[in-house]
Amino acid sequence: MWSGRSSGISKGIRKKGYNQAVILKSTGLEVFPLMIEEQEQEQIQESMSIWDHLNELRSRLFKAVIGLMVATAISFIISQQLVTWMAVPIGGLQNLVSIEVTENIGVFMRVSLLAGFILSLPFILYQILAFIMPGLTDVERRWLLISIPLASVFFVAGVAFAYYVMLPAALPFLVSFLGVRTTPRLSNYFDFTLNLMFWIGLSFELPLVIFILAKLKIVNAKMLAHQWRIALVVIAVIAAVATPTPDPINMSILMAPLFALYALSIFFAFIARRGESKDQG
Repeated sequence: MWSGRSSGISKGIRKKGYNQAVILKSTGLEVFPLMIEEQEQEQIQESMSIWDHLNELRSRLFKAVIGLMVATAISFIISQQLVTWMAVPIGGLQNLVSIEVTENIGVFMRVSLLAGFILSLPFILYQILAFIMPGLTDVERRWLLISIPLASVFFVAGVAFAYYVMLPAALPFLVSFLGVRTTPRLSNYFDFTLNLMFWIGLSFELPLVIFILAKLKIVNAKMLAHQWRIALVVIAVIAAVATPTPDPINMSILMAPLFALYALSIFFAFIARRGESKDQG
């Protein structure tokens, strides 16, 4: 009789989600749980934590997209002037031809998008970094915050390098090759220049990114120097994707500064970890 009552009580406890460990009073009629299912609680808390992180990431990405859209809308005001300015290396808009109905507005929108990206870059970077900052130390947070304005400066420097150095050197050679008179299409010219500006601007971020990673003790100069062959292959792939034509001339024009930036990144990594090496010595 007692065993039957005990078995019934145990089944009731399991149905309610309690542990099997119980304290029975002398009457055998009252049962007190010692603990709740701790593992289930931990799983619930972990699940809630993951969902909280996903919601935070979604919120940050949404804000970044909104910032890009607002900056792109603002850039509509100056896009006409930007189109005229970007056509200077080819001799002006009069040296370009448009053969499709939507070609002009397509170029206008792409120029506005690049201008909006440059304008909103600090805000976009802040939203991305704000997502990972809670898990960092105060020193790491300070370095990341310093990198936000520097990232914009580096990107603009890359765009300026592409416009003032690479385009004047590349366009005369490409247009006059074989001695055939060439009148570039509007969309083709702006695809070429916008891709070149964007990827060179992005590649100029590499030394800053490597410097921050070295400060966070993720990479070091020795590691990067040993991986130069892999870096060369990656740079070749990036150059092949970024250049609108498959010829090796355009790829070489882009590969040379990218590899130079990789070498500069190794030096930046060495500078970032130099004080640490002295302390260890």
